Amino acid sequence: MSNISEFPAKRDSLKGRKYETFSYLPPMDAKRIRKQVQYLIDQGWNPAVEHSEPDQSESDFWYLWKLPMFGEKDVDTILAELEACHGAFPKHHVRLIGYDNMRQTQGSAMVIYRAA
Repeated sequence: MSNISEFPAKRDSLKGRKYETFSYLPPMDAKRIRKQVQYLIDQGWNPAVEHSEPDQSESDFWYLWKLPMFGEKDVDTILAELEACHGAFPKHHVRLIGYDNMRQTQGSAMVIYRAA
């Protein structure tokens, strides 16, 4: 058991908190984010953009940016909405949700932009 080390992320550190899918991996570049958005579309999930203040991001409630993009198939449109939300709320975390309407749950959720 001496090989176990304490995980460096602490709850009181806003920068150290981990959120959603991929949060334990290195940050994704634009190409990888595009591939994840395409995967979300390929699964038939409905994308939605949400945002939250960093100190409130562990709560269950994030603010919905506009309405979910039901049936949206264009990656560039989804990326533009993510960028618009980040531009409007640069001090918020911005995440992309993929709603699976067959299972009536989230198929995917990932933070795309962390607070500045």
